[in-house]
Amino acid sequence: MKKTFGGPAIFLDRSDINTDEIIPAKYLTEVTKEALKPYILEDLKLEGFDPKGQALKNARVLVTRENFGCGSSREHAPWVFEVNGIHTIIAQSYARIFRQNTFNGGMLAIELPKADIDRLFALSREGAVEIAVDLEGQTLKARAGGREETLRFEISPFDKALVQAGGWVEFADARY
Repeated sequence: MKKTFGGPAIFLDRSDINTDEIIPAKYLTEVTKEALKPYILEDLKLEGFDPKGQALKNARVLVTRENFGCGSSREHAPWVFEVNGIHTIIAQSYARIFRQNTFNGGMLAIELPKADIDRLFALSREGAVEIAVDLEGQTLKARAGGREETLRFEISPFDKALVQAGGWVEFADARY
């Protein structure tokens, strides 16, 4: 499945959001990704955040702080973003397994320095943020309230190839 990167962004201003908050463990018995869809971020407690709200439903990009996806290692955490159309996650850092599972699913896990994350959060105070991602050029442009921030990100050639292929399975099918 070809994924698109960028679009309306939602901001979660907290570090250490764990996989149980991303998709509660009680749903791990579901046998399809689609069955996970309504439970995205259901247990996340964050002032002003509504897991059933329109902002999350419209989001195509998630911006957050450090150590995103920590906790139990499970593929379900990136999957719930995928089935909700969020293919780009931007954070200061990720739990290693969550980050790789995101790339394995053909989605982007963009890491930015704290100063750049702070710039994005400052921009979010200007209004709704729209983010455009240029995977080839490894840049993103964030726009809100007449302002724009252009930021550069790094991604390994292998992880970029996984994302461009649509994920690990598609990458392997094309090569082996």
